Amino acid sequence: MNFEPSAEQKRLQEAVRAFAATLNEGMIERDAAGEFSRDAWRRCAEFGIPGLPIPEEFGGTGQDLLTTIIAMEAMGYGCRDNGLVFSLNAQMWAFEMPLLHFGTQEQKRRWLPRVCAGELIGAHAVSEPDFGSDAMAMTTRYRRDGDHYVLDGAKTFVTNGPVADVVLAFATLDPKFRSAGITAFLIERGTPGLTISKPIPKMGLRTSPMGEVTFADCRVPVTSRLGGEGTGFAIFNSAMEWERACIFASHLGSMQHTYETCVAYAKSRKQFGEPIGHFAPVADKIVEMRVAIELGRLLLYKIGAVKDAGGSAVLESAMAKLFISEAHVQQALDAIQIHGGYGYSTEYEIERELRDAVPGRIYSGTSEIQRRIIARLLGLS
Repeated sequence: MNFEPSAEQKRLQEAVRAFAATLNEGMIERDAAGEFSRDAWRRCAEFGIPGLPIPEEFGGTGQDLLTTIIAMEAMGYGCRDNGLVFSLNAQMWAFEMPLLHFGTQEQKRRWLPRVCAGELIGAHAVSEPDFGSDAMAMTTRYRRDGDHYVLDGAKTFVTNGPVADVVLAFATLDPKFRSAGITAFLIERGTPGLTISKPIPKMGLRTSPMGEVTFADCRVPVTSRLGGEGTGFAIFNSAMEWERACIFASHLGSMQHTYETCVAYAKSRKQFGEPIGHFAPVADKIVEMRVAIELGRLLLYKIGAVKDAGGSAVLESAMAKLFISEAHVQQALDAIQIHGGYGYSTEYEIERELRDAVPGRIYSGTSEIQRRIIARLLGLS
C-alpha cells in the first residue's frame, strides 16, 4: 500500500503550510491573553479549511478524508496557534460531520454553507459538570411539548461554546434509559432559555474558547432535532470516531515542527566544545520523536484510506488517538529538556507546546478510555 501523498496532495500540503504560517503574528501575547482570533478564523474559512471534508453542494470543497488529514497535518505544522487549529478541528469533526451525515437536507442547507464560509461557528456540547467519560449518564433532559422540545440542564467544557452561533447539544428523555434515551439537537444562539458562559481559563489551548452551556426551559422546534429520537448516542459515537481519526493530524503536524526545531537546536547548540546532538541522551530523544511521528502518520493515513473506501475505523481511530496524544506530550517534555532553560522560557515557545499537548490525553475520550475501547474491540472485556 502506497502512503506517499499524490502530487496534488503535496501541492495542497505546501499551500496550507504557507497559509498557516501567516497566522502566527503576536502568538505569545494572544496565548497569554487567551484571545480567540475571529479574523484568523475568517481567513481560514476563506482559504477553505472548515469546508475541506464537506461536499461542494453544501459550501465545501469535497476533499476525501486522506487529503483532508494531510491538509490538517499541514495546518498543525505551519500554524503555531494550536488553539485556533483545535477549534477548527472541533467544529469540523464534532459539528459539521454529524450534521452532514445525520442532518436533513433542510438542516444541511441552512447551516453547512455558512459554517464553511466562516459566517457561523459551531460547537458540540455533551460533557456535564458531573460526568465526562460516561456519556450515557447525562442528566440534561428533554421533553416533547407539541411541535417543540423543552430542554433543561447544563453542559461544560464546550469547545467554541463562548463564540458559537449554533450548538449541537445532547439530552436524554430519562437517565434510566441510558444510551437509548439520548437525542441530539441543533440550538441557535439567542434561543430563549439558552445561556452561554464566558470562556473558562485553562492551562493550554488558551486561544480556543471553552465554556458552559445551560438550558432552562429552553424551547426548540421539532425541526431542530438532529436524527431521530433516541439516536443521539449513535450520533455522538460517530462524531467521536471522526474526531479521534482526524483531529490528531494537526497534533502530528505540530510534532513535526517541534522535531525539526529540536534537530536544528541540537546541531547549533554547543556544550563541552561540541554540538549537543552528539551526546547520546539528546540524540536518543530526537530519534524517539522521529519514530513516533512516522508511526503516527502511518496510523492516520491508514484511517484515511480505510474510511475513504467506505470502511469503519473505530479501532484504528482509538489507537491513533491514544498513541499520538501520549507521544505528543512526551515529545514536548523532551523538547523542553533538549532546550534546557530556553525550553522553559516563553520566548522560545517550547513550553506552550507542552501545555497545548496535555489536553490531547483528555478530550475525545481520555487515554484510559481509549485503552478500554481497544480492549473491548479486541474481545478482552
